[in-house]
Amino acid sequence: MYSPSGHPRCRLGEIWHYIIAHLILCSQMTDLLYTEKGLVTSLKEYIRQEENRLEQVKEWADKLDSLTITATQDPEGFLGHPVNAFKLMKRLNSEWADLESLVLKDTANGFISNLTAQRQFFPTDEDQTGAAKALLRLQDTYQLSANTISNGDLPGVVHKSRMTVADCFELGKIAYSEADYYHTELWMAQALTQLDEGEESTIDKVSVMDYLNYAIYQQGELERALELTKRMLKLDPNHQRANGNLKYFEFQLEKQRKAEAEKKEQEDKKREKKVLDKREAQRKRSKDPLPERKKYEMLCRGEGVKLTPRRQSRLFCRYFDNNRNPQLLLAPVKQEDEWDRPRIVRYHDIISDSEIKTVKEMAKPRLRRATISNPTTGVLETAPYRISKSAWLSGYEHSTIEKINQRIEDITGLEMDTAEELQVANYGVGGQYEPHFDFGRKDEPDAFKELGTGNRIATWLFYMSDVSAGGATVFPDVGAAVWPKKGTAVFWYNLFASGEGDYSTRHAACPVLVGNKWVSNKWIHERGQEFRRPCQCEQLSFVFVLFFFFFCCCCCTCAYGRVIVFHRNKFYALSFSCLLFASVYK
Repeated sequence: MYSPSGHPRCRLGEIWHYIIAHLILCSQMTDLLYTEKGLVTSLKEYIRQEENRLEQVKEWADKLDSLTITATQDPEGFLGHPVNAFKLMKRLNSEWADLESLVLKDTANGFISNLTAQRQFFPTDEDQTGAAKALLRLQDTYQLSANTISNGDLPGVVHKSRMTVADCFELGKIAYSEADYYHTELWMAQALTQLDEGEESTIDKVSVMDYLNYAIYQQGELERALELTKRMLKLDPNHQRANGNLKYFEFQLEKQRKAEAEKKEQEDKKREKKVLDKREAQRKRSKDPLPERKKYEMLCRGEGVKLTPRRQSRLFCRYFDNNRNPQLLLAPVKQEDEWDRPRIVRYHDIISDSEIKTVKEMAKPRLRRATISNPTTGVLETAPYRISKSAWLSGYEHSTIEKINQRIEDITGLEMDTAEELQVANYGVGGQYEPHFDFGRKDEPDAFKELGTGNRIATWLFYMSDVSAGGATVFPDVGAAVWPKKGTAVFWYNLFASGEGDYSTRHAACPVLVGNKWVSNKWIHERGQEFRRPCQCEQLSFVFVLFFFFFCCCCCTCAYGRVIVFHRNKFYALSFSCLLFASVYK
């Protein structure tokens, strides 16, 4: 079996994870729009100059046409007039030379120079491929048909845009290049449908069928592949690859039928499973590393939220002053319970439009590909599962950032001096952050080691824009989904009061389907919280913690910064904050 490129391919080749590693930031996309607008203006000026030049040539041609018609009716009589003879010499000697200069005049210089200057800002092939993969990711996450996307029928869309046959064909080719035959089939089939409906295109049906045929074959549907091959040959009887594939498919199909006759029932079940779950088969081929992808994508679509009515009845809204904090006494904040376990709260009207504007203006020039903390080394680095651009803002840079940091401290009661800087992130269409933990796990002893401030005890997340569709923050393990709302913030603890990690806080930023998502977050660390969030040691009373310091028990320090205590035939893990709190009373 030969691929459309004309070369044999492995049946189940290694596939790179389809999540794109290069998305162009939405603000950069806006710049590209204005760049294109400038190029169109330059092009129109070039056309105007060309039209003027051609109009002059046309006027010259019309004048000479009339003159030569008259002259050739009686050449001798016409040239018998000395003025006519002079003007003929003049025209041929000088005026035709002027016309030659006019015809050869290059009015494209300005346009070409502008185009060349702007080309350095154009997207690369890699960017175009990335945008295509973003569309494929959105298609899967939100279960959108190729026809829906092609027609531009997306929720919340204001500027509807329809895809052409060439656009669909390009998407299919990109999926094909990644050995993603599931999406290759979807988009080549859509291209073929639009061609069958009469859409004019430079892409012909045979080319589309060639890719579609191979994708169908790779997914094990020999009968469909054979039928499509026969259709191809009706359009192009001399198609070399189709003729070769026809014989190959007939041979393979006959071989398959013989096998089915021997184990009919078992093979029927296998074949049915292949047809019904093509995407699952594609996931296995691509070795998808995300075990909870189905649950994650369901939550992104607003499906499968597990909160029962009884639990829902225990969630409330309130005015919150954090135990009569002086800053909040006269203006308590609006607090809403979003989830109970883990406890996730949302604060409404917590950041103003002017503050959002300032934060964005400061962040835009610094936005770079977002990073994650390497669980082994603790070093910040990019990752293919986090697709966004981010920037870091310090309180000393601007009074607005300082005010925001102080507001978070007043509301949470946690120390901000040991927290990380305010991180601003922008997620364009398709931008996401797959399920992850904010805190370092026990098997990551060097996480945040360079910071020297302990683990991430809590997360504060501002929503600085509304999102037309998609972009939720979801917690797959518990079924929670929090939707973006401009001017609000959500807060949760990543660690229990004992210092142990809360694994139910594993969360993700869903892909943005339509719109542009701006967020900023503050990761708050353990160090400095010893008295602000006193440790509640699991299974150990506070009296025992004090007793431990006054009377030496058998203990040792573990690699994760906790003390292992042996007491009454049991081992206990005490966090640094527990021990430090107890030592004060020693």
